[in-house]
Amino acid sequence: MNQNNAGFMGGIPVVTRNLLIINVLVFFATALLKNINFDNYLSLHYIASDLFMPHQIITYMFMHGSIGHIFFNMFAVFMFGRVLETVWGPKKFLIYYIITGIGAAVLQMIITYIRLQSIEASLPPEIISNVYNEGASIIAMGKNYTDPILGNLNGLLNGPMLGASGAVFGVLVAFGMLFPNAELMLIFPPIPIKAKWFVIGYGVLELVLGIVDSPYDNVAHFAHLGGLITGLFLLLYWRKKGFMTNGHIFK
Repeated sequence: MNQNNAGFMGGIPVVTRNLLIINVLVFFATALLKNINFDNYLSLHYIASDLFMPHQIITYMFMHGSIGHIFFNMFAVFMFGRVLETVWGPKKFLIYYIITGIGAAVLQMIITYIRLQSIEASLPPEIISNVYNEGASIIAMGKNYTDPILGNLNGLLNGPMLGASGAVFGVLVAFGMLFPNAELMLIFPPIPIKAKWFVIGYGVLELVLGIVDSPYDNVAHFAHLGGLITGLFLLLYWRKKGFMTNGHIFK
């Protein structure tokens, strides 16, 4: 008997399996090692923040803030990622996953820049300078300004973004394009829906929520949308280059 392929985890393709393992290990490390502020080092911060480090554009994808956050992201990676990896092979799937995660971060950065410019236009330069000089240290201590405008400015500038959701949305759009008529069962309401309509509906929902609620609901809706859009463009590019035939992308 081949012990490497035995058991539940052994039946999951290698990249999908390792993504699940790394995310879970990082989650438990952040939960157990309370004396280390992993958010400051591994979560993504705006590029102008003192807390920003280049590696965060990758490491933020492996950080999660709650059991529910990591569960639903990893459930999606398990359900849909393993299918994509089986079709594409591990190398192409990993490249796709990372690129869509980076695309999610880039769009969120652009939206953050636009929002920062809007807020800063109504504030005196000395106030803005104070936030840029001391805001990162305030966030690093788990605090923020009590003034809602300054708190929002500092949250956008120095607040962390974390989670695999951007890459997960890339995975969802790929599944929807490869298997558009596959039926998915929604949790609420418990009805079947074709993958293509699920992806389109989810994308529209994230756009609406991003415009209406963000940044006040503490969810990076435009990062989700960024992962979806990046995945869509990458898939169209691959199809143009001849990697896509009859709806499937081959190794």
